Amino acid sequence: MNFGRLLTAMVTPMRDDLSVDLPAVERLVEHLTSTGTEGIVVTGTTGESPTLTRDEKLELYRAVKSAAGGRAKVVAGTGNYNTAESIELTREAERIGVDGCMLVVPYYNNPPQEGLYQHFRTIAESTSLPVILYNVPSRTARNMEAATTLRLAEVGNIVAVKEASGNLDQVGAILAGAPYGFVVYSGDDATTLPWMSLGAHGVISVASHLAGKLIREMVEAFAGGSPESAAQLHHRLTPLFKACFVTTNPIPVKAALNLIGIRVGGVRLPLVPATPAVEQTVREAMEGLEILPR
Repeated sequence: MNFGRLLTAMVTPMRDDLSVDLPAVERLVEHLTSTGTEGIVVTGTTGESPTLTRDEKLELYRAVKSAAGGRAKVVAGTGNYNTAESIELTREAERIGVDGCMLVVPYYNNPPQEGLYQHFRTIAESTSLPVILYNVPSRTARNMEAATTLRLAEVGNIVAVKEASGNLDQVGAILAGAPYGFVVYSGDDATTLPWMSLGAHGVISVASHLAGKLIREMVEAFAGGSPESAAQLHHRLTPLFKACFVTTNPIPVKAALNLIGIRVGGVRLPLVPATPAVEQTVREAMEGLEILPR
């Protein structure tokens, strides 16, 4: 399964009462597919997955799959800290017809490396969907080590990892040891180009909500043999990458989308709305890229 080089970890649009806004989901998918996104990750961390119910998640998978209409692959974020629940949600997502699933390192219960291996292998063996692993120790309190990722890369339908550890040595070890066809995605916009220089395939992005065309241009430039052009784009995009994480994601990117007229509403507790200072930071970053008029 080729998910492309630019995937977007999609926010979940909300109404004023913080219920899921399905018409806004359709509009957001249209925006993403028209600005360079090749794959859409639904109900990941950026989609506020911990505060979405099972039924809301299934509703989102159906809505995004329908709205994408084959223009982008749809990847369902179906993993959590409970292996049995993850299996059940993955199977339901498969029945809906998503193109793949993404499974995050279990958070809070902090399993050892063997626990991570057994968790991911067990879920993968329960589905025929291609599986993307997601390592984000800043949120899960547990880093999945390169050796564990490489063991899992031998499982037939585990095809990729979203690496957000920020650990250059770890990413290098995965890329050096991975079997043919297993790909690494940057899980942080700012590390996309450095990771690609080691052999990563692309990025599962947050900033692509706002600058998808430029990010797609950057990854394609590097992949196409123009590293200088890619570097110039990376430097242009860096203020936006930083702005999207000036406070907890997805608070800044939701504020930014609302500022440019793509209404996605607020965030559910325990997240809180962007402060005026956060709004100003994302506004200035977007003005610098002419996403917002000065």
